[in-house]
Amino acid sequence: MGEAMTASAAIVEHAITPPRIIERPLRRRYAVPIYLVLIIGAIVSLGPFVYMVMTSFKSYGSLINNVVWPWPPFGTEPLQWQNYPEAIREVGWDRQWGTWLFVRYFANSAIVAAATVTGVLVTSSLAAYAFALMHVPGKNILFLAVLATIMVPSDLVLVPKVVLVFNFGWYNTYLALIVPFSVSIFGIFLLRQFFLQIPRDLFDAARIDGAGHVRYLQLVMLPLSAPAVITLALFTFVWSWDEFKWPLLVTRDSSMRVLGVGVQQFMAGEGGTNTQLLMALATLMVLPILVFYLITQRYFTEAIMTTGIKA
Repeated sequence: MGEAMTASAAIVEHAITPPRIIERPLRRRYAVPIYLVLIIGAIVSLGPFVYMVMTSFKSYGSLINNVVWPWPPFGTEPLQWQNYPEAIREVGWDRQWGTWLFVRYFANSAIVAAATVTGVLVTSSLAAYAFALMHVPGKNILFLAVLATIMVPSDLVLVPKVVLVFNFGWYNTYLALIVPFSVSIFGIFLLRQFFLQIPRDLFDAARIDGAGHVRYLQLVMLPLSAPAVITLALFTFVWSWDEFKWPLLVTRDSSMRVLGVGVQQFMAGEGGTNTQLLMALATLMVLPILVFYLITQRYFTEAIMTTGIKA
């Protein structure tokens, strides 16, 4: 009897072992083409950014002669650091505020982006909390109706929004640049889905301790939902920083324009011939996005490592 059990165990072990041995070569075989595709995709994605930065350090002569690498060791031309201050000077001077227009554009973009991110986080967290935890009659139908607005093209409601801005007297003000984008349907959906994963027992325990909805949202829900909150902040900042069409329609004075509109006007003027200066401005415009991404990426990773929620 013992020999039969030993033989059976050996057969089972022999049957299980081969797949494990074969599995590793299969993973290695498919890992090479997968990594190759990822590397190619990364190179294609980084290509325009590398070209932008390289062009911003070239001289006008190297640019018109299509010199790919004019610097040592393949060339004799030094890095043209003066392209950046020269580009800022070429944008123009703001007499009203007594500063360079590029600085004013940058400040406007920073103010609008910061205010928009704050508004989106506040409205999205409150709406998502109500849709996820509060007992409101017909909230599922209301949530579907709100979610359905994502399918409406933004250009379809562009004219009505501009008319409302004129009627409210917000034209050429920060309110016109901030208020229409202070609510994000994507943000409401993202935070609601994350809130639903948090155990209901935490809410019951908080209610027993006397915490209300606002306190529970502030001290429990938002800290546990840090990955979703940070992701929403990152996406909103990028969308707001890159906005072009709306600021062009609702602003008139150059002192109220944002970076996207300012770079476009420079491209239509001096930037049309001085491509190296245009690339310098584009690099300065992209730099805050890269910095913000690196900061949020670090906190996003820490939030994932320190958050362990099981539904």
